[in-house]
Amino acid sequence: MDSFLLSLILPFRRLWLVPESDGQVISRRRHEQELQIVSEDSSIKMPAEKRDVITAVYRTHEAIQSLDKKITMLNMDLVEAKNSPEMHSFDSYTPAIESSGKGSLPKKKMLMVIGINTAFSSRRRRDSVRETWMPRGEKLFQLEREKGIVVRFMIGHSATSNSILDRAIDSEDALHKDFLRLEHIEGYHELSAKTKSFFSTAVARWDADFYVKIDDDVHVNLGMLATTLAYHRSKPRVYIGCMKSGPVLSSKSVKYHEPEHWKFGEEGNKYFRHATGQIYAISKDLATYMAANEPILHKYANEDVSLGAWLIGLEVEHIDDRNMCCGTPPDCEWKAQAGNVCVASFDWSCSGICKSVERIKHVHEKCGEGNGAVWSALI
Repeated sequence: MDSFLLSLILPFRRLWLVPESDGQVISRRRHEQELQIVSEDSSIKMPAEKRDVITAVYRTHEAIQSLDKKITMLNMDLVEAKNSPEMHSFDSYTPAIESSGKGSLPKKKMLMVIGINTAFSSRRRRDSVRETWMPRGEKLFQLEREKGIVVRFMIGHSATSNSILDRAIDSEDALHKDFLRLEHIEGYHELSAKTKSFFSTAVARWDADFYVKIDDDVHVNLGMLATTLAYHRSKPRVYIGCMKSGPVLSSKSVKYHEPEHWKFGEEGNKYFRHATGQIYAISKDLATYMAANEPILHKYANEDVSLGAWLIGLEVEHIDDRNMCCGTPPDCEWKAQAGNVCVASFDWSCSGICKSVERIKHVHEKCGEGNGAVWSALI
């Protein structure tokens, strides 16, 4: 009987458990009281052997829960340890020593790691970003050394090993050295999985205060972004972006259809508050949490909704910064002339800068902070 009851309990083990709540304590004490009552009540004929089996099974269940809690804490410690100088064997800002070895340096503390989401077909977009707001060549690595700002295009792999698409990215990376390759199969409907992969990869590779995701058709002022994040540096768990709450779309004929719309209540309901997907930042603790729990973070159809869902139940400060979602000229231009330079600019109607390859240079000329701003930013 012992083995039969244990077989019923073990399949329901959970890998990630929270500390025992007040309700669990009450339930355990009630169980103990019930066992005592049953054993003392002469009108209930329960064999002593059966009582012993039930008690043994319950104690085994408690031991399993305790073990799972310890496993959870060890997993969190493991992820954190990957960021410690003692456990890491490469320097994050010098490509020549990124592989492990006795002569390698520990990770340097960074302010932020920026992942620019891009696709195989977006070479012209990447070039337009390189020609405007993203430093190139030695300047890119100087930015890491002197200001603690890492900027990389993030991309996974094609479904076919060593395909022409992957080889093209390899060649582009050899030229510019500005890619972060992810263990992820590229696909438009896989953005949520790609986001998880980015945070896990970035946390393992760089020790930073913030991790930032940006689309490759958005204009960014790095100095303003650095200043904005530095202001929130002392806060333990922050989620920064332009917070929104759009409608949950149940119709399959629309672009942002939500297959799991029923989870959000009645038709016509809105999503919980979350940052729009063009640009957002999360602090180190949150990125570490995602890295540790990546396999069990549920993916919704829309990447920005997924991120909001992963954070909605945590003790997180949501910071709605409208300077991270300015419009393109004349909007960001007027703000810059008034001394309120935008962090990021794009067109809401296109979920990015409309025709960004042709227009991002114009946006940069009208709304850019100046080439020296990031180097003089007080961070």
